[in-house]
Amino acid sequence: MSFRGGTLGIKRKRPGSDVKELTRDEKPMFELIRSKGNMGIWKGNIRRELNCDNIKVVDNCVKSLIGKGFIKEVPDVKAKGKKRLMAKEFEPSTELTGGVWYQDGVFDVDMIENLRKACGGIINRQKVSTADGILNAIKKSGGLQFELNIDHIKLVLHTLCLENTIFKVKSNGLGEFVSIPIGSECYKIRSKQKKAGALASIPCGACQRINQCDPNGIISPAKCEYYTKWLENLDF
Repeated sequence: MSFRGGTLGIKRKRPGSDVKELTRDEKPMFELIRSKGNMGIWKGNIRRELNCDNIKVVDNCVKSLIGKGFIKEVPDVKAKGKKRLMAKEFEPSTELTGGVWYQDGVFDVDMIENLRKACGGIINRQKVSTADGILNAIKKSGGLQFELNIDHIKLVLHTLCLENTIFKVKSNGLGEFVSIPIGSECYKIRSKQKKAGALASIPCGACQRINQCDPNGIISPAKCEYYTKWLENLDF
């Protein structure tokens, strides 16, 4: 299964262009933007930090630096419609991109659904599986083109458990668990069908502030009264 393309958040080689090509106005601006690393900087903050009151000069320099390949615009999932400026040599922080769950600043519903289906399919084929086993199976499939770790898999499995599609069980080392260490947390497909309409009713799909939602942010699932009520109404 193909999920989605992507790159690891690593520092790239610096641009081949020589900073000597930059004008007197462009050089300090580029050095300021570069100093902000993988978090970048808002255009308005450039004016304040450089004490530049001439908006036209800033706009012209930004346009020129982008054209010369020194900087780029990066979307911020917490500020919809706004972009930060960042040196080309950096990959943006996951704080800006939203990590694997976002693509180009947009919550990637299709990728997440593909990942959910892949996890469920692996458990169904193996009858019983661990989170590590599922992650390894996905990586071996060859369809993964972005960084995925065990925490991402566990989060997806948690959503499947909430929907009553799968359930957790401890290995006893016998029968179908013979290849899994005793006490290890495993996942199995639940034989009965999940409650009809449970997934369709999840409030996240209609939330206008989904792009600002973050586990550690002001807006988060743990603080959302609609998400809490949805969980309380699920039939386990």
